[in-house]
Amino acid sequence: MSSSVQTGTIKTDVAARLDRLPWSRWHWMIVIGLGTVWILDGLEVTLVGNVGGRIAEDGSGLDISAAQITGLAASLYVAGACLGALFFGRLTDLYGRKKLFMVTLIVYLAGTALTAVSMNPLWFFACRFLTGFGIGGEYAAINSAIDELIPSRVRGRVDLIINGSFWLGAVGGSLLSIVMLDEAIFAKDVGWRIAFALGVALGFVVLLVRRHVPESPRWLFIHGREDEANALIDDIERQVEESTGQKLEPVDSTITIRQRKAIGFGEIAKALVKLYPKRTILGFSLFVGQAFLYNAITFGYATILIEFFDVKSGHTGYYYAVIALGNFFGPVLLGGLFDTIGRRVMISGTYLASGVLLLVTAYLFKQDVLSATTMTLCWCVVLFFASTGASSAYLTVSEVFPMETRAMAIAFFYAIGTAVGGITGPQVFSRLVESGETSQVALAFAIGAVLMIAAGIVAIFFAVKAERQSLENIAKPLTAEEADDGGSTAPAGARAATA
Repeated sequence: MSSSVQTGTIKTDVAARLDRLPWSRWHWMIVIGLGTVWILDGLEVTLVGNVGGRIAEDGSGLDISAAQITGLAASLYVAGACLGALFFGRLTDLYGRKKLFMVTLIVYLAGTALTAVSMNPLWFFACRFLTGFGIGGEYAAINSAIDELIPSRVRGRVDLIINGSFWLGAVGGSLLSIVMLDEAIFAKDVGWRIAFALGVALGFVVLLVRRHVPESPRWLFIHGREDEANALIDDIERQVEESTGQKLEPVDSTITIRQRKAIGFGEIAKALVKLYPKRTILGFSLFVGQAFLYNAITFGYATILIEFFDVKSGHTGYYYAVIALGNFFGPVLLGGLFDTIGRRVMISGTYLASGVLLLVTAYLFKQDVLSATTMTLCWCVVLFFASTGASSAYLTVSEVFPMETRAMAIAFFYAIGTAVGGITGPQVFSRLVESGETSQVALAFAIGAVLMIAAGIVAIFFAVKAERQSLENIAKPLTAEEADDGGSTAPAGARAATA
């Protein structure tokens, strides 16, 4: 940050001005510029899942086993994502949303491009780690920017739909893998490489669009750049008025901020552990639950279809495309209810429903009464609710903690929750699936289901009434509390929104 930045105590109405904006072309630019990266992530993860069987075959150009792809490579990807979230999450809070969501996308694209030219297993594993490192940073930077730019009355549905767009990429990755794995079109050692290269090409398009997404005015005014924040919000209001034809009314809601260049780790930890312990338990539970459920299904789905239902490796993409559509339509159809019925009911409901339905699926699978088609339909129904719940985990941790800690909070819960479920999960589930025993696969499903149900129960008690609320009302900025307390170094927990 420039040394010329000045800090002091100011009164600002920037947050209220952003929240009262009608939906406009400008908001669509934000959605497209920030949301499309999840499409890329979905494309990337799905490609690995679908082409994994082909890469493990003789003649693919890599001497690597299916277990290494679903186990070690998957764990390295998740480990990279966890570390990337923590690393870039801290930088996002320090240096702004815009700088970091550009940098993280470049890192992600570099990892994907290098994956396409992998010549040995070590290179492939390193590239999976680098790709995850970039996408982990994306989670922190993107979710912070989304919540700070989208009006409070529609923040829930927009956040869920953007996070759910991951599954549009999954559909594309599934269908693309079918073409890329067709040996009548591409050689066995070429098709999977082209698939990754196409993902890079799409990513560069996203990079060009993202250049037009602005910095968060909320971040600017807290970090001593109120003139830039006011100029930016003036320009945003001008664009909104031009595109909607509505004259915006002035606002009379302000907040007093003691500007600071940075918040120390001690204050961040204090906000999570001392001020908001229930919210911390909630965030951890939601992330662990969804990580285990998804690892129980997605990292081994292709192997299950091939080993238990005799589906050809080149055809698993058809089944996954159906599963991905179920995942996508969950947040799209249920997202609006998070802003009307409310967070508590919808978060707990989606977690409990997906957990119970996965237990039923595990039972039916163990009884050997499912076919490849009915198994896929069961997964589709389970993930319709699970995808909505998983997206709500990101929404929850991005809106229930103070502004200064937002990106780091997202990074922390993503990293800790995903490390527990995303690193250990693939290792455990790959062994259960590769055992070839239906009882072991059913056990994998049951583990994910029980943890999802447990998270739903936690949400019943600890979820926050954040629907249609300004971010500053849900959790006052730490600096706002300091200003109101006449310079106290710790915010008054009694004045923060209760869990």
